Amino acid sequence: MAPPSLKKIAYHTLQQGKTLAGLAHKELSKKLMEVLAPGVAPENFPINQDLIKEVRRSMENLENIDWREAEAGVYPKSQLFEAPWLEWAKKYPLVWLDMPQTWQRRKKNKTREIPKIVNEEDYPEYYLQNFHHQTDGYLSDHSAEIYDLQVEILFNGTADSMRRRVLSPLKRGLKKYLSEGSKKIKVLDIATGTGRTLQQIQSALPQVELYGLDLSGSYLKQASKYLSSRSGDLVQLTKGNAEKMPYASASFKALTCVFLFHELPRDARQNVLNECFRLLEPGGILVLADSIQIEDSPKFTPIMENFHKIFHEPYYRDYIVDNINLRLEKSGFSSITSESHFMTKVWKANKPV
Repeated sequence: MAPPSLKKIAYHTLQQGKTLAGLAHKELSKKLMEVLAPGVAPENFPINQDLIKEVRRSMENLENIDWREAEAGVYPKSQLFEAPWLEWAKKYPLVWLDMPQTWQRRKKNKTREIPKIVNEEDYPEYYLQNFHHQTDGYLSDHSAEIYDLQVEILFNGTADSMRRRVLSPLKRGLKKYLSEGSKKIKVLDIATGTGRTLQQIQSALPQVELYGLDLSGSYLKQASKYLSSRSGDLVQLTKGNAEKMPYASASFKALTCVFLFHELPRDARQNVLNECFRLLEPGGILVLADSIQIEDSPKFTPIMENFHKIFHEPYYRDYIVDNINLRLEKSGFSSITSESHFMTKVWKANKPV
């Protein structure tokens, strides 16, 4: 067996460093919370040593598949190291400064502290709240600026690795159309947020025409900032609700959607899937990624329950028992498959020809 390359060693070292940094941040913030805001932390389900070992194994498996797919050319190896480190370092103090507000919000069970300048009539009721107890919910520049860093800390440096799990099924689903090379292939990323998934798709599939949709103008501004600094064609970003998207029917060859469904009520999940079916051309592909569910990852049930308890995620508990396969079928999709990687589950489905 050949020894690992320097790049592979660098990648695994980077991932281990991010994991340790995430764990250290959580441990320190927990101790500070116990001193400065006693009684805020909810009572959690215990995590035993066997589960900790299972989590470590799952993270290692995620790292290994992430490296293998980069080595196989699913995406460039450079993407494994791509992150705005200097910018995140500058923003890291903002994460700490934001914590006292988060603790007080959690202590007082305040979940609807939205900026006063927001016109609430422009958004669905379920969106107007402080998901994760974060300041301003998804409705301010401040929230958008620190979101990616917060998510990296939350998942101990695996957020981008989990997002990348949509790339392989996306490329497989588009292989036929890419080889034809007839017309520009249009791909839409739904609930694109700060555009991290769009950046990954752009790197893996530079020949496609990319679109992004999100309900938050602040997050779209952040996405525009990141994406405009990259080479390649401009990405067309639009503000809109995924339940009623402002595009013509059958106008996209592929759709992606990452980490949206656990923050939607049941009816909204079905509405979004119905819209996805409408927007796809016959033969088009939907790749959906979100949290694992109890059905496919029963060992991780205490972690899922703790996530629901610690963070304000009002629809998460319903999501982890929801039958997404059935919802996809109800919308008209076929050839439905799913697989799980660490804390992320990925579905692939086609619109019949």
